[in-house]
Amino acid sequence: MTYGAGGSTRALTHEVVTRLRRETRLTPAAHLTCVGASRREIEAVLGDYWNAGIRHVVALRGDPPGGDGPYMPHPEGYEFAADLVAGIRRRYDFEISVAAYPETHPTAPSPEADLDNLKRKLDAGATRAITQYFFDTRPFFEFRERAARAGIGAPIVPGILPVTNFTQVVKFSRQCGTSIPRWLAELFDGLEGDPDTRKLVAAMVATEQCRALQAEGVNEFHFYTLNRADLTLGICRRLGLKPGAVAGLKPGLASETPPPPRDPNAPA
Repeated sequence: MTYGAGGSTRALTHEVVTRLRRETRLTPAAHLTCVGASRREIEAVLGDYWNAGIRHVVALRGDPPGGDGPYMPHPEGYEFAADLVAGIRRRYDFEISVAAYPETHPTAPSPEADLDNLKRKLDAGATRAITQYFFDTRPFFEFRERAARAGIGAPIVPGILPVTNFTQVVKFSRQCGTSIPRWLAELFDGLEGDPDTRKLVAAMVATEQCRALQAEGVNEFHFYTLNRADLTLGICRRLGLKPGAVAGLKPGLASETPPPPRDPNAPA
C-alpha cells in the first residue's frame, strides 16, 4: 500500500492498511520512505503499524517531494534506505522488503555500486528485495547471478508492470532506468486510441513474461498495478490463481504470499 512522494498521503495509507488488516484476510504491507519525516515520526508510524497487527514494511529511500530536484534527506531523518532498514530492525521484527534494480538505479555510479547498496540494505536487516519492473528477462537473470556471486542469498522478487499506457511507461522508464525493447514498442504502436486492445496486449505480455520467469524457477511476482487491479487480477487468473471465497467479503486472490505494492518510480 503506497503513498505519494514526500509522504503526501501517509495518513490515508495508514488508514487503508490498517483497515485491510482489520476487515479482510489479506496480508497488507505498508509503504515507508525516508522522505519528509524525522526518525521520531517514522518510529511513531512503525509503532502504530505494529500495534495494528501489520508485520510487513516496504522500506524505500523515496522520491523528492513533487518528484523534482535532487534528493535531500530530512535533517532529523534517515538518509538512505539501509539506514531506514537498520532503524526498523532495531525496534521491531517486521518483514522488510527493499528495492533492487536489475538495470541499475539511474543515480548509481556503477552497477557494482548499486549492488553494494542492495547488499547494505539486506545486511541491515531486510528480508527480501523487489525489483524495479523490466520487460526482457535477461537483465533479471543476469542481475540475480551477480547478486549470488556477491553473497546475496535473500529472495529477489521480479517486478512486473502490465503496460496499460505505453506513453506513460516510456516516461517512467526514462526516470527509473528501465529499457524499452523494440518489440514492446512495436506491439503498442498505433494503439493510442484503442484502450481495449491495449489491455489485451498488456495482459498477454505480462503473462508471457511471468511464464518465462517461471520456466527458470521463479514462483513469486510483484505486480505494479498503477490502480488497475482488474488487469492484474486477470493476469493472475491466467497464471492459475483463482479468487478464494471468504464469508462476508469480496473474493481475494488465493495466494499465501501476495506481493506488496510499490511505487514503480521509487528510488532505492
